[in-house]
Amino acid sequence: MVLIILLILIAFVVIFAVQNAIPVTISFLNWKFDASLAIVIFLSVFAGMIISAIIVFSRRIRRYIKKQD
Repeated sequence: MVLIILLILIAFVVIFAVQNAIPVTISFLNWKFDASLAIVIFLSVFAGMIISAIIVFSRRIRRYIKKQD
């Protein structure tokens, strides 16, 4: 079930990114670079998935440690 939801979410992100493939300028602090909006969307979604996974796994580890005590 989770795999199906994940695949649907990925499909929506791909469709959205392909429809918005214009070049954009990204600026962060002193960094500036040009990239496709599709790449920016993919990287943002990927970063969100990584951050979410870190939070979920850290909570699971804490729960596991509490059960051991």
